[in-house]
Amino acid sequence: MLNAFTNGLARVKTPEFTLKLGKKDITGNIQSRLIALTVTDNRGFEADTLTLTLDDADGQIQMPERNNIITLAIGWRGTALTEMGTFIVDNVYHSGAPDRVKVTANSADFRGSLNSQRDGSWHDTTLGAIVEEIATRNKLQTSLPAALSQIKIAHIDQSNESDANFLTRLARRNGAEIAVKLGKLFFIVPGMCMVGGETLPSVTIARSDGDKHEFSIADRINYAGVTAFWQDTATPKNLNKIQLQRKSSQEKVAPLSHPQAASNTAAANEKKVSTGYTAGADKNVLTLSTTFANKEEAMRAAEAQWSAIQRNGAKFSFTLAQGRADLRPEMPVMVTGFKKVINDTRWVIKKVTHTMDTKGFISSVELEVGINDVEYEAK
Repeated sequence: MLNAFTNGLARVKTPEFTLKLGKKDITGNIQSRLIALTVTDNRGFEADTLTLTLDDADGQIQMPERNNIITLAIGWRGTALTEMGTFIVDNVYHSGAPDRVKVTANSADFRGSLNSQRDGSWHDTTLGAIVEEIATRNKLQTSLPAALSQIKIAHIDQSNESDANFLTRLARRNGAEIAVKLGKLFFIVPGMCMVGGETLPSVTIARSDGDKHEFSIADRINYAGVTAFWQDTATPKNLNKIQLQRKSSQEKVAPLSHPQAASNTAAANEKKVSTGYTAGADKNVLTLSTTFANKEEAMRAAEAQWSAIQRNGAKFSFTLAQGRADLRPEMPVMVTGFKKVINDTRWVIKKVTHTMDTKGFISSVELEVGINDVEYEAK
């Protein structure tokens, strides 16, 4: 009986973390004072965040100064901890009673020269060359897929614009997002399950792994396509058009809409586009406001916007009762134990939030639809 009891205790997992302030390991100093630790891992150029709440009942905590560097790793005792990156102390609060210290910090890589206003112009070059030039002057390494690096850019200007904003604009025009982490500038294609040219491993999440989830489907009467215009400088009077839309069918719309969704009589009289989460009448097409320099740039911009529409067709969030520090944005996820429409979808992680407190260690994930299998036709 005693053996059974002690064996059960042995299976209880204990959360663990390490924390450095600058180069000094302060884990032992605050371990017994920790009330809550929350770290958020975001996709793209949105700062990762760290929040620490500490018990200061005895008044002995020395409050850290702003701009100090914090390095964090989290996981479970007896296993290798996962590095969460470095953070710069942004705000420090003291409240009471009971007396507590709260520290908030943001990703260290999001400060400095990237936010300085600049001017520049590029002609007949590649996306990779532009990214390399900007990364070098900001003392960053680069990591982007070859397919993105080789994209030809006829002309683009940076006018009184920060490198951060310009890179974001350049990335989105070509179906990507940027992230700056651990001294590297990443170009990532959302929903493609790749970072730095490497395919991320797939993970499976079962409903029994947690106790809280939320699933939502966007409005069924959605954009059925995207139109982009381009103009050849050699024949400026001619305005050309490229249009992307789903491969259409005359079949009924697949049963993915919310059961309480109202019908739209006008749209019902038109041919429907029925594959996946977004569907709409043929005439419900999104037109991009920018006129592009050539057909290739117009096509890439249309593809980027179309992919974004597909990814936002449905959303799913889930909280794991036992935290998984290995989860990160862009990981492909399969889920089991939910409604069929949820289980059958190929999901991709958009955001992960890890929380450690007196109750344990949990991880909350926000998921969106993967785009590997999205099909379309060009007109």
